[in-house]
Amino acid sequence: MAVTLVAVLGGIGVLPTEPEAAAANLPRTTERQPDVKSDPAPSRTDASPSSAAPAAQTTAPVGSPTVPADSGQGRRIVFAMHDQRVWLVDADGAVRRTYLVSGSVTDNLHPGSYEVYSKSVDAIGVDDSGTMKYMVRFTHGANAAIGFHDIPVLDGSTVQSRDELGTPQSHGCIRQWRPDAKALWEFAPVGTSVVVVA
Repeated sequence: MAVTLVAVLGGIGVLPTEPEAAAANLPRTTERQPDVKSDPAPSRTDASPSSAAPAAQTTAPVGSPTVPADSGQGRRIVFAMHDQRVWLVDADGAVRRTYLVSGSVTDNLHPGSYEVYSKSVDAIGVDDSGTMKYMVRFTHGANAAIGFHDIPVLDGSTVQSRDELGTPQSHGCIRQWRPDAKALWEFAPVGTSVVVVA
């Protein structure tokens, strides 16, 4: 019943939005997105959903931050370093998904255009930084590849909380909440454009 009440209040605009929550010093949350298939194969799910299952969300929720103007055109992944946010953008410019992430604390990534060159379901971080899933690599840093992946696990626990997404926390890669990491994995076959903006 509480979930229904929250959904109704959120739907009619009674609950604060993310900017209002920040202004009121309330905890920041990312948009809740539907889970995607756990099959790690890079594929696009354009098939019609069955009548028993709700349709997957293919555009960003109303009121989501807009894609940076200087992020190029066409189908691409956009990472805004200052905002610590990712957008998955379709060929027609529609935002399929947007969410907060945690990039590098060392500013080892530079604005520019890149391309996904390698993917692996499982990966091991540098400097004993844990294990991660859904690694999507798009460039090289001084000591290792740089890519997108879920929040690493070290000694049985995640190295940061979901609430910390939106702040730089990583050794160089871009950390994502696992459902977002799965979505990016499916969205980004090798060759997908990645645009990094300041």
